[in-house]
Amino acid sequence: MTFWNERIETMPVDELKELQLELLKKQIDNVYRNSPFYRKRMDDAGVKPGDIRTLDDIRKLPFMKKSDLRDNYPDKLFMLPYQELVRVHVSSGTTGKPTVVGYTKNDLENWSESLARGMTSFGMGKDDMLENSHGYGLFTGGLGVHAAGEKIGATVLPTSTGNTNRQIELMLDLPVTSLAGTPSYIFHIADICDQKGVDIRRDTKVRRAIAGGEPWSESMRKKLQERTGIRVHNCYGASEMSGPMFLECSEQQGIHVWADLCLIEILDEKGEPCRDGERGEMVVTMLKKEAFPIIRYRIGDISRLMWEKCACGRTHPRLDRLSGRTDDMLVVRGINVFPSQIEAVIGEMPFLSPFYHITLTNANYMDNMLIEAELNEEHLTDDMIALARYRSELSSRLKEVLNIKADIKLVLPGTLQRFEGKSSHVTDNRNWD
Repeated sequence: MTFWNERIETMPVDELKELQLELLKKQIDNVYRNSPFYRKRMDDAGVKPGDIRTLDDIRKLPFMKKSDLRDNYPDKLFMLPYQELVRVHVSSGTTGKPTVVGYTKNDLENWSESLARGMTSFGMGKDDMLENSHGYGLFTGGLGVHAAGEKIGATVLPTSTGNTNRQIELMLDLPVTSLAGTPSYIFHIADICDQKGVDIRRDTKVRRAIAGGEPWSESMRKKLQERTGIRVHNCYGASEMSGPMFLECSEQQGIHVWADLCLIEILDEKGEPCRDGERGEMVVTMLKKEAFPIIRYRIGDISRLMWEKCACGRTHPRLDRLSGRTDDMLVVRGINVFPSQIEAVIGEMPFLSPFYHITLTNANYMDNMLIEAELNEEHLTDDMIALARYRSELSSRLKEVLNIKADIKLVLPGTLQRFEGKSSHVTDNRNWD
């Protein structure tokens, strides 16, 4: 078993929680003294740093929401002047104003340390060449993965996004062993390899990948792994947290969230703690961030936290695969629908590729949901009976899972848009006038 920081990664749980409390107290005292935003929030809630005596006392602190980021754009949440920062990243801003995140030297060090632990946990090291297909620049993914790859001694190939033919050429010509990118883009690379007659197992040395930046289902992962021979490790993070932060180990049984860097609460719909192992809304507190602190941030993801010791020997909690986002939820005919539910069903169907699109319309005050799904090459047919059977199977399973009926349209392979960055699966054309 290989560790990047064995003392920390295998620390007994009771000691980990003591360390979390120590770091939490220090961070709360820090933000109260140095952040006008947090000091006002705490004063309004009647909380002082000295009131945080146990981990449970974190519930005395007010929540932070995405609207706080927009309301304080661009840099009112920074706790340090620009003279003490070494980098600034900016999110895509797909739902309004972008998020501007500042970093100190220590912030960057903790970010790369987190990913270095994760990469090491599934066997990456100095013998690897990492082809990094995340975007470089304002997006956090590319530079974060790059720094961690270099930290563990791997050779990093900074391909960034786009020019897929060139990326495949480099996979063939150089001893690339690992990929990093969004799940949809790695799927796209696999599609183009098939079209070019490239067998990833036979023609390249690529055997592992890091996939993050967007949610995806376990069934999708199995399809990709079986198709390519690449063992794909899930990644979790967000620009507010620094960027992609946490990875699965070789066991692929949840993402290790390093408890000395991050404290995650799982809350129910009333804002109360869920029982151990129950799914709920994630609330994130970053314990060591200096420039852009995050305290009780309602990040919007839905998952569960598992504290059982992992078979890999690591004792830090593991985050289960996300089952949706509170802000991605669609309300269709009064029913809550998550795109991740649809993606999971599509992943179950052996005749479909992983690409799909949801279009919402309404007429006479009635919602309509159209789901376009791609046939894969192996099941491409003009047999109308077979196509009707595929549509019926998909429609029945979706109704069983979603509790509403959707219109189904099967489309040809390669028809739906591919995304080099985060994929977009929903078009809402409903008219509310």
